Amino acid sequence: MLLGMLYFIARGYNVKDERRQKFYIVTTFIAGIAFTNYLAMATGFGVIDLTDIAPWLVGTEFLGDKTELLIYWPRYTDWILTTPLLLYDLALLAGADRNTIATLVGLDVMMILTGLVATLTVSPVNDSIGIGAHRIIWWGVSCGFFLALIFYLFRGLADRASQLSGQTKSTFNTLRYMIVGIWFVYPVWWIVGTEGLGVVGLPIETAGFMVLDLTAKVGFGIILLRSHSVLDDAGTSQAAPA
Repeated sequence: MLLGMLYFIARGYNVKDERRQKFYIVTTFIAGIAFTNYLAMATGFGVIDLTDIAPWLVGTEFLGDKTELLIYWPRYTDWILTTPLLLYDLALLAGADRNTIATLVGLDVMMILTGLVATLTVSPVNDSIGIGAHRIIWWGVSCGFFLALIFYLFRGLADRASQLSGQTKSTFNTLRYMIVGIWFVYPVWWIVGTEGLGVVGLPIETAGFMVLDLTAKVGFGIILLRSHSVLDDAGTSQAAPA
């Protein structure tokens, strides 16, 4: 993430055009925010053990023979800041109006927040279905917001995207399908990871999220910023009033 941030800074350092600068600023912040959150996790600051907060978890069916449940909270501070910026980059490329951007960001924030509730759920109101079931219910709610976001990503931006010119339209479609494809893996990885069903261990889970984040943020930025002609053409479809 650090290298990605430095690359975006170096590439955009001499850019004077305001339209281009918007993309460089947003994309650099995406990598920078992700870097600081990964630094927090790497230095141990960004991890909590939920059994310290909820010791009754130990011995439950949910934890099994494990005595700790480590949560890397910077994942969520990263996602709740960077994913709206990724959507903003994409919407900026299409020339979306404020209402469309606000809807995309709102759905995205609700997706992340309900995912965080799934991760932090330790004390079910209804004991009959257990802690694990409650976490999966919240995971399902988060997935619902994700599906709504994907639906709106295509429906809400359809008109704008159809007015983009060749290379810009191609870049927009690549980035939109990139978001859809990669973001689909996140909830699957969560449910098989330690915060869900525990099919994979924490090191594998962490490595998987790191690969996803690198691709979704740095890879996204490299594709977006590779052509200044694409940035110059971005949003030219917004001749109609927002």
